[in-house]
Amino acid sequence: MDRAHAAATDDAPDTATAPPPPPPVRPRRRTRAAAWAAGPLLALPAAVAGCRLLGADGVTPLPQLLALLPWLALPAGLGLLLAALARRRVLSFLAALVLAGTAGASLPSAAPAAVAHGAPVARIRVIASNVEFGQGTGSLIDLALRERPQLLYVSECDPACGRALAAALSRQLPHRVAVEAEGSSGSVILSAYPLRDRSAVPAAMGMPGATAEIAGREVRLQLAHPLPPVPGQVGRWKGELARLRAAVDARPAGETLLLAGDFNASQDHAAFRAFSEGRPLLDAARATGSSRTPTWPAEGPLPPFVQIDHVLTSPDLTAVATRFLPVPGSDHRAVLADLDLHDGR
Repeated sequence: MDRAHAAATDDAPDTATAPPPPPPVRPRRRTRAAAWAAGPLLALPAAVAGCRLLGADGVTPLPQLLALLPWLALPAGLGLLLAALARRRVLSFLAALVLAGTAGASLPSAAPAAVAHGAPVARIRVIASNVEFGQGTGSLIDLALRERPQLLYVSECDPACGRALAAALSRQLPHRVAVEAEGSSGSVILSAYPLRDRSAVPAAMGMPGATAEIAGREVRLQLAHPLPPVPGQVGRWKGELARLRAAVDARPAGETLLLAGDFNASQDHAAFRAFSEGRPLLDAARATGSSRTPTWPAEGPLPPFVQIDHVLTSPDLTAVATRFLPVPGSDHRAVLADLDLHDGR
């Protein structure tokens, strides 16, 4: 009995020297990686949407990234998915806020209420087109012959472009005002109506203007083409927008305004919203429910993603229809707007 008991005792496990229990299982590496990846994906949409909601353009790179605002919902959504996979409640909550803020800031602007007074006295068709250093001139001529606008605003129209347009459209649009310059600095307005009081807003790129009489009403025509907000010249971009706004504000009280062109700014830029909200200007695309239809870039590997070409008017011009048309050879789509001119009574 003693020997058997001793043998059994020797075979029993030694509880005093048993290994400690394993530590709690740590999060998987993939879970941690998902949480870390969600942060950068959410930071960019949060910063850009925050600028939009606060009414500021910020500093580079935010003014440039505001042009991409609707598309930033994609990384925000991916960030939310990664946060959910990582099972991080706080991070998931923040990601949901960022996605909601980005999506909310990207909603199309509501169409303004009708404010025009009096009966329509004329229907005006206007086309605004940037022909990219004149490369889209031939396509724009074909477009103008087909659509027959009464007013044609052309940016980046060098002297050769101006001569070609004048020769091809002399019967349809015999009157013109231009800034004669090479490359992107040249611009021209062609008109079916006689023009007077020709002038130009001082800027790096041509912004000509003139006055036309349409159905007995004075209508100020002004082409817009401020510098783009690329790094290093955001201040100049804002300055040229402000100078353009001062020029249109200086017109006589009650004079109708038709301002169109490549503004190098979208509805998400605070500088553009401030530009249009002083003495209120109506955006034809917004008035017809097309404020998110992109116009640039119309060539290259990426599809157009931002609307920077606009037709703006004083309240006595109301938009009836807006279309966005390709101009082969140019990196911009043309904006075609049909407008009703009211007698203002």
